[in-house]
Amino acid sequence: MREIIFDTETTGLDNKADRVIEIGGIELLNHFPTGRTFHVYINPGDRKVHPDALAVHGITDEFLKDKPVFAEIVSDLQEFFDGAKWIAHNASFDMGFINAEFERLSLAPVPSDMVIDTLALARRKHPMGPNSLDALCRRYGIDNSHRTKHGALLDSELLAEVYIEMLGGRQAALGLTTIETRRNQSNEIDDVIEISYDRPRALAPRLSAAEVEGHAKLVGRLGGKAIWSKYDA
Repeated sequence: MREIIFDTETTGLDNKADRVIEIGGIELLNHFPTGRTFHVYINPGDRKVHPDALAVHGITDEFLKDKPVFAEIVSDLQEFFDGAKWIAHNASFDMGFINAEFERLSLAPVPSDMVIDTLALARRKHPMGPNSLDALCRRYGIDNSHRTKHGALLDSELLAEVYIEMLGGRQAALGLTTIETRRNQSNEIDDVIEISYDRPRALAPRLSAAEVEGHAKLVGRLGGKAIWSKYDA
């Protein structure tokens, strides 16, 4: 499965009037980074960077003057994302801007079933929060000390680490054996994950004989369709 972790920076908060000025993306294949990235700064035309947005990302109008407009980078963007899931933190914001840029060029929007919102995933996994990117980096022990300003590529790299951790990350690696092979003349990676279900040594029983007998009687009263009847006490 191919996924792109991405982030945008914009001139402001209104996707109907403001414009995308930076896009960064990290390619994952079967939840592993391939090393392929996408990064571009974009000239927003007549739209100026709002002071509040400037305070967040530090990208100035002067810096953007000689950068390509969105129409000049859109084919590269579509090629990089082609067939992949679009994954972003608070994806409705980023996709609102991307789809608004597509609409200006009479291009079809990205289908909603191709989008994954890591903020929604984080809220389900950690309902007590907080679930900002910085908070999730702290939760998972990811070093974000170099993140003094927002930047699309840097934030994508951090989010990729967070996303992998939310899926199991380094902890899952303790119980998985991963075999990686490279396809001939390709940058793609095949990942085969083998899961071992057998313990090298059985766990010592935790229940007394009386508890086991009591459990067996309870299962008997529940009837043959009870899920516990499928397992040995």
